[in-house]
Amino acid sequence: MDAHDRLHVPPSDPQYTLRRVWFTHEEEQGYYYGFSNEALWPVCPVAFVRPTFRLSDWQHYVTVNKRFADAVVEETTREDPLVLIQDSHLSLLPRMLRQRLPAATILAFWHIPWPNSEMFGVCPWRREIIHGLLGSSILGFQTQLHCNNFFDTVDRFVESRIDRERASVVIAGRQTMVRPYPISIEWPPSALAAQASVLECRAAVRQHFGLASHVKIAVGVERLDYAKGILERMKAVDSLLNRRRGRLVLVQAAAPTRSKLATYAMLQQDAARLAEEINARHGDCAYKPIVLVQRHHEPCEVFELLRAADVCIVSSLHDGMNLVAKEFVAARDDNQGVLLLSTFTGASRELTEALPVNPHDTDAFGAAIEQALLMPADEQRMSCASATPAHQAVAPAAALA
Repeated sequence: MDAHDRLHVPPSDPQYTLRRVWFTHEEEQGYYYGFSNEALWPVCPVAFVRPTFRLSDWQHYVTVNKRFADAVVEETTREDPLVLIQDSHLSLLPRMLRQRLPAATILAFWHIPWPNSEMFGVCPWRREIIHGLLGSSILGFQTQLHCNNFFDTVDRFVESRIDRERASVVIAGRQTMVRPYPISIEWPPSALAAQASVLECRAAVRQHFGLASHVKIAVGVERLDYAKGILERMKAVDSLLNRRRGRLVLVQAAAPTRSKLATYAMLQQDAARLAEEINARHGDCAYKPIVLVQRHHEPCEVFELLRAADVCIVSSLHDGMNLVAKEFVAARDDNQGVLLLSTFTGASRELTEALPVNPHDTDAFGAAIEQALLMPADEQRMSCASATPAHQAVAPAAALA
């Protein structure tokens, strides 16, 4: 960095500049681990983890948002800049900037789900967050449902004028437009450029994990977060194997995250314990139905797994979108492979050819895995052929079932 905390990227041929914003250890604990991840995150995905609200965390959250506002104003070279604000960590920033840069165009995107008003109403600082976001010129969410939930929340807690026909909110004479912007993936994926064929990827994965040639491979890829439904996925495999003995292996790539928080540390332990129990119940010395890999995976490793899979399972308890589902579609150029997709993801509203699953219904979830494993190849190709234009915009030649 230079003397002004700026970093030019990439150094050899700078295309843009990053500005670092520094936190103290206490601010990191309160702003990030505390309010962002123990208060807001449990409220929004509706994952049945009780949120923790601490005044000290909220105070750090306010302080850090102000620090970002100071940095943006310092970097501004005009009275009417265009500012893009990303996610729930900076919900107060739009209003802070509006007060200091009234002519700015401020675009805020709330990356995670926005829950119903009853759920969001448990937050003691709900009004401050709503007012903060309504400092935006345009406020974006992943889906129309989340936009609707936001309107309901504003209507319940803040005096304003809501125009649902124009999808806008007017407060203190200023209008904020509210729109859905479902995020997608890079196309074509750069990680796919150097990938081997599907058959070679499958052979490599079998060799790496010691899987027999007749074993069917199901794959899950995500952060080890309670909202991702990893435990529910393993329980569904257990349910299936209780009814139908077979040679299915779930390769679960789970990147540890937020391990400083007790909830996440416990989840890592629970996942490892559950995998061991299922393997002891249904496996033997040569076969283990759950392969749990708790580490970070590079994009090339992820795409190798997705290309090797007979089935990709996305079982989020709640997700704003979920890009793993779209990456699986993009990874396949063989018109094969089945996607099991939770109905509680934003992606399920776009990838309508996927097999829908309710991760809370263990037995039905297990039956859906069985259906995916038994799906004929021609039916998988038919699902690809009947894909909607929206799917094809994500992956024109990809298989989706």
